[in-house]
Amino acid sequence: MPDPAGRQPSGTAPGGTAAGPGRVLVAVYAVFALAAGARATVQLATRFGEAPVAYLLSALAAAVYVVATVGLARGGRGGRRTAVVACSVELAGVLVVGALSVLDPAAFPDETVWSAFGRGYGYVPLVLPVLGLLWLRRQGRAVRPSPGA
Repeated sequence: MPDPAGRQPSGTAPGGTAAGPGRVLVAVYAVFALAAGARATVQLATRFGEAPVAYLLSALAAAVYVVATVGLARGGRGGRRTAVVACSVELAGVLVVGALSVLDPAAFPDETVWSAFGRGYGYVPLVLPVLGLLWLRRQGRAVRPSPGA
């Protein structure tokens, strides 16, 4: 709904980060934030001593998903910037943790969200930040004025 000056709230304007396919990204990130957060909470509360690094990494993944969700939903310049940072951290995390968990499985006695490149979650944790960054790049181009304007 527009404000009294006729402006759309951030993230809801046509072409905003939460419009069109961006809505799906926001929803998927929100679901992953909830799933990873719930998993990490249970693991940290009940089995912390078994695999503290893995469980803390799952908590970190949940926090990154929350930040990405908020950035994508918020939209605007600040929201896009926040989402780009979150998606970049997520992609780096998935690649590093994924590689380490495959090369040295003993270092991860229990799986994290990012273990084996997100295998336990259908590899969505590997694909999601790539899609998010591509969407954000497209949206960034849409809001920049053309050179001749």
